[in-house]
Amino acid sequence: MKTKKLFSLKNTIAESLLEKYEYPWQALSDIKAFTIWLGRNLSKDFFDEISENVWAAKSARIFSSACILSPCIIDENSEVRHCAFIRGSAIIGKNCVVGNSTEIKNSIIFDNVQIPHYNYVGDSILGYHSHLGAGAITSNVKSDKSLVSVKSDNNIIETGLRKFGAMVGDFTEIGCNSVLCPGTVIGKNCTVYPLSLVRGCIDENRIFKTSENIVRKSVK
Repeated sequence: MKTKKLFSLKNTIAESLLEKYEYPWQALSDIKAFTIWLGRNLSKDFFDEISENVWAAKSARIFSSACILSPCIIDENSEVRHCAFIRGSAIIGKNCVVGNSTEIKNSIIFDNVQIPHYNYVGDSILGYHSHLGAGAITSNVKSDKSLVSVKSDNNIIETGLRKFGAMVGDFTEIGCNSVLCPGTVIGKNCTVYPLSLVRGCIDENRIFKTSENIVRKSVK
């Protein structure tokens, strides 16, 4: 699941970071430094530095009850709603929703992503027009605290990361109250049923019903 297979990079302000890497999770360790560098080079015509190393587009709507730690960039026309908690090292794209009691840390959120209700997104990348249903989370640390690997068919890629949530491809829908286990990679245009437990790699254009029942989606 390579970077350009999962994501259309033109749909994120972090394009210049992600295009350097064969696999998207390789960018996770660089999000903090990149966010600070990019933020300091944003146009003051479109962005305000609302606190130290926190930049928000003038067109963004941020509720007063939201907590946003540095570094962070919130791009144009996005909304950060009541009691959202952005813990830093986060890039929120254009036209996004970060909703009630949603928590985000060390993650890249592409444009037009919806994370609207009681979600946790840690050490993850969510592709263009993806959506997390209410209560869906990315689990980013294994229970035994060992390093996360990506498992696809009979192949295992060692990431060297202790914290790695999920890579969610463009236009993918994650059903309510689903859990994406550490190192999960889901391709473009997939649908994950509610209450799912997902691990490993899911090819693009798939419907994940259970781990034993993954079917190809009809694509027009």
